[in-house]
Amino acid sequence: MGDSGRSPRRPPLRRFAPLFVAVQVLSLAFLPATLFSSPAAAARVLYAAAGAPCAPGSGVKLRGRDLTQGSTLPAVLRCADLTGAKLDGVDLTARDLTGAVLRKASLKEADLGQAHLDYADLRGADLSDADLGQLRARKADLRGAILTDADAVQAEFPHADLTGAVLTRAVLTQADLTDATLVGADLRDATLGQIKARKADLTRAKLGEAKLGQAHLEHAVLRNADLSEAEFTQAELDGADFRGADVGKASFIQASDVNLTGARGTPVNLPDDAVAPGRTDGADGEGDAQVGVDDVVRDDTGDDLTVRAGGTRGPSPALILVVVSGLGLVLTLIMWGAAHRRKQRFAAEMAVARHAAEEDVTRFGEEIDALDFEMKINQISGPSQEWRAALDAYEAAKQALGVARTPYELRAAAVMVARGRDALRQVRSRLPHTGGGH
Repeated sequence: MGDSGRSPRRPPLRRFAPLFVAVQVLSLAFLPATLFSSPAAAARVLYAAAGAPCAPGSGVKLRGRDLTQGSTLPAVLRCADLTGAKLDGVDLTARDLTGAVLRKASLKEADLGQAHLDYADLRGADLSDADLGQLRARKADLRGAILTDADAVQAEFPHADLTGAVLTRAVLTQADLTDATLVGADLRDATLGQIKARKADLTRAKLGEAKLGQAHLEHAVLRNADLSEAEFTQAELDGADFRGADVGKASFIQASDVNLTGARGTPVNLPDDAVAPGRTDGADGEGDAQVGVDDVVRDDTGDDLTVRAGGTRGPSPALILVVVSGLGLVLTLIMWGAAHRRKQRFAAEMAVARHAAEEDVTRFGEEIDALDFEMKINQISGPSQEWRAALDAYEAAKQALGVARTPYELRAAAVMVARGRDALRQVRSRLPHTGGGH
């Protein structure tokens, strides 16, 4: 009991904890030098630990090469170094470019349909008019990339960084932008129908006149974004942050969970349960001058007339209510008639567009059947990759038809049919001549 005034003795494990931490740090620092033959090997391990497939650019070296003049690309492009390479119009369909470095590469009109670009570095790359249908670019770095007029139907960009990217007029129908970063990105006049953009960061993004029908933007950040004249028809907006955003003339027809608190401008077609920018409830608190009992008189017909401040008599509140109600009913009928006519016109236009799209998809299916029959009769087989691409495009076109609700969204079906026909042309071009080709 004589030691009761002393501090309790620390357990041995706690005494050596700082030394243990120091040893761990030193072991991590010297691990590359002791276990790996080169810094590059150590880098590959570190990138693998972070989830990336390899160290960027550790594959085949094609930096600055012009690969548009019939050059044969290597079979393996995974983690390749294609910095500044020229790949305009090159067919990279379904190629594995995972972890590749394509910084400032030129990929104008290139075909990257179904290509794998997970973890790829595409900073400053030019993908104008490129075919990016069903592209996979998870955690890719596309900061400052140019995707003007690109076709990215059903492309996947989850957790990708598109800060400052230019996607003007790009078609991103059914694209996956979940948790993607698009700070300051230019998406003006882009088609973004049915995109998956939950938790996406679109701070200061330019989305003027963008089509976002049936888009999933739950908990997306749209602070200070330009959303003027954008279309959010049937969009899911639960938890979306519109603070500081310009929503002037933006349309929210049948959108869900619209909360425009802190937004600027005057939107249109807001649902009844929407929270509009700057909306205030309640009266202004300013009442008319009180009228005493002695101020109420009756005219010859017995109707009450209130005496105004100047001593003149005015119509009674009951009469005013009747007149205002009548005017409101007339205006309501006029607006209902106009809305009904617009709805009828839209339904007629949609029916025509859908019929044309369905006929086009049906013809495409018949073309596939005809070529399949021809190959079976002649006991030949086409290139499996292109044949599979045609079949996938047909299925994707049928799916797009099934979910399309506006003419804009029908464009996805047309895009898939065009891609499928291109694949069929490649199949035919590689078949031996049989005398019965199309």
